Parts: sequence; structure tokens; C-alpha cells
Amino acid sequence: MSYKPIPTVVPKDGFSASEDGQALRAAMKGIGTDEAAIIEILTARTNAQRQEIAKFFTSEYGRNLIDDLKSELGGKFESVIVALMQPPFEFLAHHLHKAMKGLGTDDQAVIEILCTRNKAEIQEIVDTYWRLYDRPLAEHICTETSGDFRRFLTLLVTGVRDEPGVVSVEKAKEDAQLLYNAGEGKLGTDEEVFNKILSHDSYEQLRIVFEEYKNLAGRTIEQSLKNELSGALLNAYLGVVECVQCPVTYLAKQLHNAVKGFGTDNNTLIRIIVSRSEIDLGNIKQEYERLYDKTLESVVKSETSGDYKKALVALIGGP
Repeated sequence: MSYKPIPTVVPKDGFSASEDGQALRAAMKGIGTDEAAIIEILTARTNAQRQEIAKFFTSEYGRNLIDDLKSELGGKFESVIVALMQPPFEFLAHHLHKAMKGLGTDDQAVIEILCTRNKAEIQEIVDTYWRLYDRPLAEHICTETSGDFRRFLTLLVTGVRDEPGVVSVEKAKEDAQLLYNAGEGKLGTDEEVFNKILSHDSYEQLRIVFEEYKNLAGRTIEQSLKNELSGALLNAYLGVVECVQCPVTYLAKQLHNAVKGFGTDNNTLIRIIVSRSEIDLGNIKQEYERLYDKTLESVVKSETSGDYKKALVALIGGP
């Protein structure tokens, strides 16, 4: 499904790194902090513009803007502001590292980051991860996961997916048959076949594979996967399937999962809202309202508070 991406953060007209830098310095200098000024400036500039502000800050004041923000802010508000200041791929690499750090792994965070990025973006994440943490992302994933889930994630980060290009209906029919034979058509599941096809075929090609699968099996690939599998591997496969069909729907569902029930998954909330604000957060909030009959803004307002809430709402609201 193709759609015209609607960002909620766009380049600021008449942007001046020096004006913004001076305003941020004034907001943090002396006793007290002007949080409203920080929110107003940083949520209404693109990441490229924020990097220009950071450069001005260093050249003019000899100070690191992120360090100054960290010293003045705290809690989840600090997390979202620092997220806005990180270059996009550093931000994603940081979230992958965070998801695998310490006891246990946040499988869903790893799946969401890797399944919603194209081949070139994943390569950027891999390169950035190596630079920041001095270890290969694939190797870190291997130490934190196991079995077919580990094999699938490793395939995703090693760049085996075909480039977008000419699609083949014949190959799609063949792959649909292979998937059927590996799952519905036999006792048990041959995960190796699913791993190979779901990690190698381009998303354009997979879209046709899933159509052919439905023609062949009389049910959707999602229905078949849910019958055959469970746990992290199922979630990873479904992540790919849903992103092939419509990444906006997948991300709207992830946001819903982050706020439903008791407690809020703030890491997911920050990650999706910040990382998609310059891409398609406008589409995501429209899809959220379509799926759940309530606005993303109203849900975020009810689940968060204070300056943290104001920053997220400013990012969702758009220009």
C-alpha cells in the first residue's frame, strides 16, 4: 500500500541557528529553566536544523548543547529532548543498544526498528552501531537472542534483502507455494523457509507473494502465521508482513500497544513519535484515529504529564 508521507515536523522558515542557540542559552542560564522555550524551539525544527543549533552552541559558547540540556532537565522530558537532538541513526542505534542491554531483551523494540527500515537505512544503523559501541550489531543480537528468531534478525541486519525493483508474479507464486508447504501444508513449521523468503524478498515482491498466498491457501499469511507460530519469532514475521502491507498501520498499532492497559511504554512512545515526526507521523496519527476512534494526541495527553506531555503533543500536532 503506497501513501503520501505527511510529516509533523518540517523545516522552519527563516531558520537562524544563532537566534535559536542564543534563545536556548538564555533558557538554561542562571537560576531556573525556561522549559517552554526549549519545547517551542526544538519540537519545531528538523533534526538537521537542530544539528546546526548544536554546532553554533559549541562554536559560540564552547559548550555541548546536549550536555547542557541533560544538566537542566530530568526524567522522561529529558529523554524526549535528548532524542530530538541525536542524529536519527544514532538515535535508533541507541534504542537498539538499550533494548539489548542488561538482563533480558526488548524483542519488540528490536523488531519494530528493523522491520520499519529499508535496506539502506538498516545499513546506516549497522554502521552507526559499530561506530558508537565498537561491536557489530549482528554479533550483539546473536548474544541476546536464540534459535530461529536470532537467525531471522541476523538476516535482517546483514543486508540480504533484495533492492526494490522489478517484481515477478511467477516468483511470487513459487514463494507462496514454498511458504504454504513450509507451514499450512505440513505438520510443524519449516522456519528456515520463512526466514529466507521474509528476509530476502523486497517489500514490493513480498506484497505480491502475500496476495498469491491468499489465493493459494484461502487465508491470509497473518492467519497462517498465527496458527503456526508464537512468541518473538511470530512477532518478527508479523512485523515484516504488516510493514509490507502498510507501515503506518503497524506503527499505529505499536503506539496503541504502548499505551493500552496498566502503565505506559514510554520508550516506544518516544521512539516512534520522534523517529517518524519528519517522515509520516501525520499519516500515523490519522491511522490511529481510524483504528481506535480516538486521536493519538488525546491518548498521549491522558497517558503523560508535565513538560514531557507538552513536548510529545507539540511533535504530534504538526506545523
